[in-house]
Amino acid sequence: MKLMQVGAPGRERPVVLEDGRHYDLSPLTHAIDGAFLERGGLHRVREALDDGVLYEIDVVGMRIGSPIARPGAVLCIGQNYAAHAAETGDPPPAEPILFHKSPNTVVGPYDEVLIPRGSERTDWEVELGVVIGKRARYLETLGDARDCIAGYVTSDDVSERAFQLGRPGGQWSKGKSCETFNPLGPWLVPADEVPDPQVLELRSWVNGRPRQDSKTSDMVFTVDEIIWHLSQFLVLEPGDLVNTGTPEGVALSGRFGYLRPGDVVETEVVGLGRQRNVCGQA
Repeated sequence: MKLMQVGAPGRERPVVLEDGRHYDLSPLTHAIDGAFLERGGLHRVREALDDGVLYEIDVVGMRIGSPIARPGAVLCIGQNYAAHAAETGDPPPAEPILFHKSPNTVVGPYDEVLIPRGSERTDWEVELGVVIGKRARYLETLGDARDCIAGYVTSDDVSERAFQLGRPGGQWSKGKSCETFNPLGPWLVPADEVPDPQVLELRSWVNGRPRQDSKTSDMVFTVDEIIWHLSQFLVLEPGDLVNTGTPEGVALSGRFGYLRPGDVVETEVVGLGRQRNVCGQA
């Protein structure tokens, strides 16, 4: 079972993909959002599929949007792969590094990514995205953290490194929050269909050339550790997105050129779907 949203920006409709067929979820919800997830929406979708009460829908030719409505928060973990920390010149962090992206950075998996005005160092970052399904506050155990996860998505934490690292004081969120800087999807895969999020493969390509190729087993902090840790400092709400870090192979390493208008970036977490974004000029 894979949940999607299709249609023009701001007018997407919720859909579920099951056994190669798409079914309209409009009778159950107007959007795949925090309220839907918190009210047991994924369980209701399964029941509706089992009961055969959903209508099949043809999505051919329709835009694929983000599989979740605009989240209340986009929380990101920095340098969470040891090899990526090394390629940036830093040791692995002693605890999760947190930064934020503006929620309006979230776009569809095939939407255009805009190179910001004045940018010289726009970079790609394939990541495992975690969608929160239940309020997480001062969690006691890692098991409690897993219970708060609704599902997983392919996420691209696009970054402008000069904005992020080249300005006084260190301005991570400035370099992460440019418009279109978080393609997401194509699917939200429920957590119970991903029994171990620490064995997933992550890959990226630029203009068809391989860039990143790693596994979530290389994370410094696991998904459960990240969610537990964050809950000790802030409240995670249903529908929030947590980007869990990127592996080595980004342009910041110095091994590759940065993105320019016309470049094509593809990112994939195997089993969660593959994105393809053409770069344009803001």
